[in-house]
Amino acid sequence: MAMLEVNNLSISFGGLHAVDNFYMNIEKGQLYGMIGPNGAGKTTVFNLLTGVYKPDEGIIRLDGTDITGKSTIEINKAGIARTFQNIRLFKELSVLDNVKAGLHNHHTYSTLAGILRLPSYYKVEKEMDERAMEILKVFDLDGEAEYLAGNLPYGKQRKLEIARALATDPKLLLLDEPAAGMNPNETQELMDTIRFVRDHFDMTILLIEHDMKLVGGICEELTVLNFGQVLTQGKTSAVLSDPAVITAYLGE
Repeated sequence: MAMLEVNNLSISFGGLHAVDNFYMNIEKGQLYGMIGPNGAGKTTVFNLLTGVYKPDEGIIRLDGTDITGKSTIEINKAGIARTFQNIRLFKELSVLDNVKAGLHNHHTYSTLAGILRLPSYYKVEKEMDERAMEILKVFDLDGEAEYLAGNLPYGKQRKLEIARALATDPKLLLLDEPAAGMNPNETQELMDTIRFVRDHFDMTILLIEHDMKLVGGICEELTVLNFGQVLTQGKTSAVLSDPAVITAYLGE
């Protein structure tokens, strides 16, 4: 059984088929990529997978469980986390508190305990601080735990967003153009980080990306979207040498 199974996923906006009969299977532990020209429907697929949009048709299963049409919170608790093309951090909070925000899915205390600062409150806060620091160390951000998130350099903000997503303890991590705006050195470092996250956290990863070096360097399989439909799928090397992909995606 695949970690993620998507069949016949479709949605229209004002009569326009943004995604039409989309399908995809991702195995546990895979590093999978989704590419396509601007407006192909890639982010719309992510929004369908994470409950931002409800599909007109189709089925989404995570580890065999039907999560189609569930809310974003329900889907996150089921095991899907994501980042965004445009970074969405809590910029006025500290780096540490950004990661702790993701931990609240699994570490809770009662409202009364929070108001009265009962021992259970301090116990949970201590556990979250320790776990958040463990995650930040993975991204070499533990030394900046008390910095405001908005004051981090751009590349580190990207890393922090991934760290916060991982704090929700997902089975499947969706990365929406994680290399956007990065220089070549930052992109190479990001590739190393994504590989480490997959191996260290035993994570399954699906990423949207325009950087073909990154896609070719880390993705084992690819889906190519064009006009909301699957153009082709398969092993990365075969997909990137497909004449149809070169024509539709690279514009050659």
